[in-house]
Amino acid sequence: MFNDLRNKRVLITGSTMGIGLAAAQAFARCGAKVGINGRRAPGNLSTLLADMGQDGGEATFFAADLSNSTACRTLVEDFVARFGGIDVLINNAGGLVGRKPLPEIDDAFFDAVTDLNMRSALMCTQAARPHLAASARASGETAAVISVGSIAGHTGGGPGASLYGAAKAWLHNVQKNWVDYHTADRIRFNIVSPGTVDTAFHADKTEEVRARISAGIPMGRFGSAAEMAPAFLFFASHACSGYITGQILDVNGGQFMP
Repeated sequence: MFNDLRNKRVLITGSTMGIGLAAAQAFARCGAKVGINGRRAPGNLSTLLADMGQDGGEATFFAADLSNSTACRTLVEDFVARFGGIDVLINNAGGLVGRKPLPEIDDAFFDAVTDLNMRSALMCTQAARPHLAASARASGETAAVISVGSIAGHTGGGPGASLYGAAKAWLHNVQKNWVDYHTADRIRFNIVSPGTVDTAFHADKTEEVRARISAGIPMGRFGSAAEMAPAFLFFASHACSGYITGQILDVNGGQFMP
């Protein structure tokens, strides 16, 4: 189904663990050339890269703190220098940073949340756009930008997560402008919006809390990172989604239905 992803050059930000890593591994199994990224190299990096190579793909690690605009531009340029171009950008870098109710939010916390979740996606997309456009012209297909939203972007977020929810809602919305003004570049923009996924993001939750959340999900459980990965393959594949842009794909077990 995803045969057209073979040899595609895919940069995935924030991808040394969780959903980003699961997506990287899925692309490698399709024979893609994958750039994984994190602030620092994970301890098992050599094993991760070797495994992705054995799966039929090719993977390289790029260290970068994407809360910094210069680092975003450098990451894209380093990826392009390594692979000769870019066909797919996945803006996965992001995180809660912390939980603070409205009275406790200060400038430093605001900057930390928005830099990680908003600046990273904006500046990586800005830096990648001309390379994506060049790739699309050369291939005769479309290039793809896939950003990772969240159920919190629909609901506003849980306790102390208002800024995180707002940042994800911003991602859900800003791509509408990108679709209006950059479709001429033959780039498609879509969102994968996970629900409650069993990753480190939720590692601090007690079994009681997990059970309570699971009870509110029609499928009765948290999702897994591996269950998110096929959505990225779908949006990256021109054969599967060449006429799909500006959409949000909610992958949440029925937890939220807009």
